[in-house]
Amino acid sequence: MKATQEEKMEYEQYIKQVTPTHSTVKNAYRAFITGGGICLLGEFLNQVFQKNGLQKEQAAAWTLIILIGAAVILTGFNLFSKLAKFGGAGVLVPITGFANSVVAPAIEYKKEGQVFGIGVKIFTISGPVILYGIVASWLLGVGYYILILTGMISGGAS
Repeated sequence: MKATQEEKMEYEQYIKQVTPTHSTVKNAYRAFITGGGICLLGEFLNQVFQKNGLQKEQAAAWTLIILIGAAVILTGFNLFSKLAKFGGAGVLVPITGFANSVVAPAIEYKKEGQVFGIGVKIFTISGPVILYGIVASWLLGVGYYILILTGMISGGAS
């Protein structure tokens, strides 16, 4: 059964009606503002911690703990998804997005129990990132070691 020209036109109109429109400039602006805000908050916290006597590494650790904790709390109250809808990659790329990708499946599958719910599903989203990050770093390390062995680069600390 072949579609008539009129049916094709109706279908095209339907597709145009239900397909969301996106403004690249608007999305980039929102991502910039949101990601910049997260980074600004992180830098502010880092500076406050350092000014109050913490060493640079300790201040950085506390800053990360607070940013990750905030992302987890926002995810728990279902506010992170609203922020992500507004800011897109600006909120998903920093460590806050990674924290959300670990916590969201745990919350979603909590009703299935500790083992078969949370334990099985917690790394559903972040698991591939962890896996490929480890594999890529291992391959780069092996490549670096080979370059040192062949004398193409000099090894050791500079």
